[in-house]
Amino acid sequence: MKKGPLALVYKTSGSPSLLERGPGGEALRLLIVLFLVFGSVSTQAQQYYNVLKYGARNDSTRLSTAAIGKAIAAASKAGGGTVYFPAGKYRTGPIHLKSNITIDLEAGAILYFSDNFDDYLPMVSTRYEGIDITSFSPLFYAYKAENITIKGRGVIDGQGKKWWDYAEGASRKSQDSKWQQEFFRLNQNILRPDEPGVIERGFMRPPFIQPMYCKNVRIEGITIRNSPFWTVNPEFCENVTITGVTILNPKSPNTDGINPESCRNVRISDCHISVGDDCITIKSGKDRAGRQLNVPAENYTITNCTMLSGHGGVVIGSEMSGGVRKITINNCIFDGTDRGIRIKTARGRGGIVEDIRVDNIVMKNIREQIIVLDMQYAKTKEEPVSERTPRFRNIHFSNITAEGNQAGYLNGLAEMPIENVTFSNLNIDTKLGFTVKEARNVAFHNVQVNPQTGPAVRAENVQQLRLDGLRGQVPAGAPLVELGNVADAFVTNCFPAPGTDTFLKLEGAETRGIVLQNNYLKSVKTPIAKGQEVRQPVEITAAEVPAAPAVERRR
Repeated sequence: MKKGPLALVYKTSGSPSLLERGPGGEALRLLIVLFLVFGSVSTQAQQYYNVLKYGARNDSTRLSTAAIGKAIAAASKAGGGTVYFPAGKYRTGPIHLKSNITIDLEAGAILYFSDNFDDYLPMVSTRYEGIDITSFSPLFYAYKAENITIKGRGVIDGQGKKWWDYAEGASRKSQDSKWQQEFFRLNQNILRPDEPGVIERGFMRPPFIQPMYCKNVRIEGITIRNSPFWTVNPEFCENVTITGVTILNPKSPNTDGINPESCRNVRISDCHISVGDDCITIKSGKDRAGRQLNVPAENYTITNCTMLSGHGGVVIGSEMSGGVRKITINNCIFDGTDRGIRIKTARGRGGIVEDIRVDNIVMKNIREQIIVLDMQYAKTKEEPVSERTPRFRNIHFSNITAEGNQAGYLNGLAEMPIENVTFSNLNIDTKLGFTVKEARNVAFHNVQVNPQTGPAVRAENVQQLRLDGLRGQVPAGAPLVELGNVADAFVTNCFPAPGTDTFLKLEGAETRGIVLQNNYLKSVKTPIAKGQEVRQPVEITAAEVPAAPAVERRR
């Protein structure tokens, strides 16, 4: 019950007070109830902090950074509240959030962030491509805060072009700007990546939204455009929700959409993303720096999103040295990205990517590969297994309809093959089929692949391969399946399309343990073609339609 002079005489139960028994008691009771109701509304309204009342201008005539900071400070002093932006155009520098603060952008409100680099000084603790550094303040920034929200129907614009141009131009040619010199002064003792790169240039563009070491982060409903660098980039956060967000970045360097890095319990839903780099990327630190902190990205759900232009739809890595695990991706559409699902790493990263589920996805106009698992993102020589060695395992794809350049590319390491990958209920039209190299325990179940060139599935240096219900229309002269140095393959219930020249082509002296069962080979000219180096016979059991004799192909 609300406290106050009137509330003290009003009782919700028990015998009526003297005021209630007197003349006009009913009217008084009504007045008291109205006071309680509207008093509550008034108290609620006091939790809103209109930035205009703190000196912000919504006609874009001056920078409102200080005024916004005052509104946030007032809300924080009161224990928290909503910092409210009415419709209009605002100009601002970086906005630093504190615990229990909500930023609410009304429909029609547009925040234009300054493109004056000096406005993002002093430099703060941040992370850049998996390396922990001190650099320009992110546009929205929070450090060790709780219960922070950015929401509304408004727009935030990072005005990234000046950042892009400088990063791609002047900063590549020199290292003597005042910003670079300040960066070098503050970052003398950082753990650098194994290979030199952008860190040596000393000009690190800021992420757009970067909460670090925060709990209970929510970003909802807003439209974000023209990010200087990665757009939504939570780091080391717990309980992150990103929902109903639209991200629009033109063709531009490294302007990824949503990059939750080394976070736990992340939900991304109902977002629309079209950017200059990857649409959604999951990361956990790079090389020694990532391995030393060893904070994984785990428990992520990505659902009901549409992703258009970008290098990849959903990407894991290549900075995954802290590990990535327990990720589900479902009910999404990719249309026009370079790749669909891409998981990438390289020797030196270390870390494990495991327990990934991708389900119920539609992909169209994919310019490169629809599915990529590449452990040689950077080409390096084979080395002994150590903490530098990455690992991919327990990754499963199901219920995917796709059209693009190549169905899939799996490329493991000789010293650490990709392990336990399944493809179930896929229907894919492509120029090229699946290529699987350096892998173990890979299965295709009820998969149709219609390539324009080459086989539907080519496997090389693979152990324990299962092809169950593989179907496909392959071009003249191409086998449906091509295996090179494959050990222990079980090929069953496959249905080559009428007119298929060769069902199964075998090559490599290490090819062995190939078993065929219940495959419909009636319409195939050559059921099995073996290279001369293949010495072990193919076992054919319980065939519903007897296969013709194997044909040995001479070189």
